[in-house]
Amino acid sequence: MAASSSRDVIIGIDAGTSVIKAVAFTLAGQQLGDVALPNAYGTAAGGHVEQDMARTWTDTVAALRGLANAVPDLAARVAAIAVTGQGDGTWLIDDDGRPVAPALLWLDSRSGRLVEEIRASERNAPLYRRTGSGLSACQQGPQLAWLQAHVPDTIARASTAFHCKDWLYFLLTGERATDPSEATFSCGDFRKRGFDAESARLIGIADLTRLFPQVVDGAATTHPLSAAAAIETGLTEGVPVCLGYVDVICNALGAGLYDPAPDVGCTIIGSTGMHMRLVPGADAVTLNGEATGYTMPFPVPGHYAQMQSNMAATLNIDWMLDLARDVLAAEGVTRSRADLIRRLDDQVLQARPGEVLFHPFISDAGERGPFVSHEASAQFFGLRSRHRFGDLLRGVMEGLAFAARDCYAAMGSLPRDVRITGGASRSRALGTILGAALDCNVRICSRGEAGAAGVAMIAAVTIDAYPDMTACAEHWVSPHLSAPQPPDAALAKRYAAMFPAYLDARLASRPVWTQLAALRAGGDHV
Repeated sequence: MAASSSRDVIIGIDAGTSVIKAVAFTLAGQQLGDVALPNAYGTAAGGHVEQDMARTWTDTVAALRGLANAVPDLAARVAAIAVTGQGDGTWLIDDDGRPVAPALLWLDSRSGRLVEEIRASERNAPLYRRTGSGLSACQQGPQLAWLQAHVPDTIARASTAFHCKDWLYFLLTGERATDPSEATFSCGDFRKRGFDAESARLIGIADLTRLFPQVVDGAATTHPLSAAAAIETGLTEGVPVCLGYVDVICNALGAGLYDPAPDVGCTIIGSTGMHMRLVPGADAVTLNGEATGYTMPFPVPGHYAQMQSNMAATLNIDWMLDLARDVLAAEGVTRSRADLIRRLDDQVLQARPGEVLFHPFISDAGERGPFVSHEASAQFFGLRSRHRFGDLLRGVMEGLAFAARDCYAAMGSLPRDVRITGGASRSRALGTILGAALDCNVRICSRGEAGAAGVAMIAAVTIDAYPDMTACAEHWVSPHLSAPQPPDAALAKRYAAMFPAYLDARLASRPVWTQLAALRAGGDHV
């Protein structure tokens, strides 16, 4: 049913790992207001990373009530509420709808050894063919297997396994559900766009399929805001609530991944790097030999998003800037990262391209895309005495661009047009370098809340505010995309010549990473 003319606002909720956001948009996609609240998580030995489920709901309610203070007559104007959030993880509730334990987050690594065993076994290839996603300790399937083996009492008390946004949807509507994207890469079959008993068997949780909720596609179905949730949030009972897809899909949608034009990609450059391709059907999905990346249903009929993610993107730049800050601090000069970032583009663009080669594997967790190596580490190649800090900074950005090319190549041919979003998307230097390394046009998405916008777009189409996602994107996305920036032809040629060296060095470094990891592990005994 089409939205009433008096109800002209969609609320997008984006419950991230450390921040919960509630954002109000008009039906035309204009942002009216937003509220963001911190959402803490705790860590413990053994790779435990957990979040208090009750607090996540309390903070979401507070964000919604704060939004009502920021947007006049919000309750009377809301046409729909849409919710997305951090992916992976395991949020368990009992028959009465109460949490049975703190939520395991995607950062939780306690199932890492189990994942390594499966990836090294004959089960990995058939599992990857079904899910289209590389097995990882962040996923709900392995986390359930770990809980079953180590805390069976917790599993026995549980009746439903949620993800973060599913938990919030349950409290908003009373419905126990997850969406097609999370069901598929948690323990599913991407062709069926849902859970899969054989995938559960391969992971070792055949007895736990009872925990899987119904799969609700928010692109076609909504449920009404419950009376209890209306009282808590101050919103109107019965307003349609849309269960969005996982946050990375919503970010990509809000940043412009959906486009009728072919060969479009989307790169999110934040602490990690996420690189996505849109494919028009299951038969067009490209599965790589390393069994990495994700394949997820997209909120447009028949479409899928393929993605590869490298563990560290801006973390590499932060590391370089912190080195400079340490040197300055030793001389009594205090500079923040923000101070140094203001000069970063000029320093990088003044340096000669391709002077050094850098592998951006700075994360303590190693690398996961487009290859898996817990021992992978960052490294410079080709250093000479003439090289200065600007050369190294440029090398780091070039390394990030080559990592993006590596990821896109694992999903098929390089895209012709890439939309960039995330914290580093404002960098002129990084946009120039990335476009040349991919030899593609680059468009920068200026919308600050792409995730909340993306989930609100799903709701806008579902309540018939738009006939389809193409029409919605024309209003919600196109005005926020910069004009296409074509690649520098000479720079693209140089980077094309360098990329094979990047790959050769990566492949040759595996035994070195292994030796260094062993030496570090034995360091306490020297």
